[in-house]
Amino acid sequence: MNKKVKVVKKKVKNNTCQKIAQLKLRQNLIDLIVLRLINQEPKHGYQIIMEIRKVFGVYFGPSTIYPLLTNFEKKGCIRSEWNITTSKPRKIFTITKKGKTIIKTVENDLKLICKTLHTLEPTTTNNNQ
Repeated sequence: MNKKVKVVKKKVKNNTCQKIAQLKLRQNLIDLIVLRLINQEPKHGYQIIMEIRKVFGVYFGPSTIYPLLTNFEKKGCIRSEWNITTSKPRKIFTITKKGKTIIKTVENDLKLICKTLHTLEPTTTNNNQ
């Protein structure tokens, strides 16, 4: 195998690993993402699904989002109200004080994690990457 093919394969592998890591990060942060979107303004489930897709380039379908919304509502992080003034009735979700507190707590935790990660940067370059 020539050197050029090896370089291309390595770039493809690194790109794939990066995409997998980004997807996993988004999956693990879906709670925060949903709460932040509702915190911007009240939204119905389909709006949340489409905004996640638009902003993050990943699709979380109804089977992921609606159970999450139900769980948030049971825990008091959001509340819902039916909007029947449109041709298609929609359940509109609004953030609660508890939801706002959770957002603040999680975002502070993430800042601390990021700060800690920066302290783990390599002190020497590694040529094996």
